[in-house]
Amino acid sequence: MPRQMRIEYPGAIYHVMSRGDQGEPIFLDQGDRHDFLKTLGEACAKNGFAVHAYCLMRNPFHLVVETPGGNLVDGMRWLLSTYSNRFNHRHELCGHLFSGRYKALVVDGSGRDTEAGRREFERRMESRRAAQSQTGSWKGMRRGWCLGSEAFMRGLMERLHGQLGPNHAGEMRRQANQARAEGIIAGELKRLRWKPGELSRRAKNDPGKLAMAARLRRETALTIQEIADRLQMGSRKSVAPKLHVWKKANE
Repeated sequence: MPRQMRIEYPGAIYHVMSRGDQGEPIFLDQGDRHDFLKTLGEACAKNGFAVHAYCLMRNPFHLVVETPGGNLVDGMRWLLSTYSNRFNHRHELCGHLFSGRYKALVVDGSGRDTEAGRREFERRMESRRAAQSQTGSWKGMRRGWCLGSEAFMRGLMERLHGQLGPNHAGEMRRQANQARAEGIIAGELKRLRWKPGELSRRAKNDPGKLAMAARLRRETALTIQEIADRLQMGSRKSVAPKLHVWKKANE
């Protein structure tokens, strides 16, 4: 099955979640939760993590983690393996505690819609915790993070250009490729001093459009028809020969 790529960069903020193997609980009592928070604190000290929010349910747990060093994978590997070992030792068990890979959703930490994002996370975690009829308060919250805007997600996808292989999810590859294409178009429009609306007003064989199409063909995986549709250049049959002639003359 295709795997979601781990996106890492300095300052990234993630919503991390991991479940117990076979649906089994990862916290049997308050002692386990104390052990987890202690282990989490050690992971933060070792890796420079900053935890903005957490919610420890019977199964699973949720964290909002900031990674100034861009090292989520190393830190989470240490956290999960260390806590698993401590859990098994405390309860005289063996084997896997967590089920498969943990999930890590990158979130926008720029400050836009910060309060709304904080409240939404708190609301969801509280409803899930209450559904499990847990006693005690095993969640914490700090302000200063938010859900991703469309612009944030486009920038994030552009970071993935050239890093995705066939083992990664097709939808992620498609989004990264589309984000790369939109970045190229925006750069070319700025270079040509065109407004976005000029793509519809200019001729289908405009030299600027052909230069843009050639770059998209060279640097992205967009098909000729997808390029023609985006740049409003007509059908594939009409664009392909014009693009061929332009390439011979200019490349």
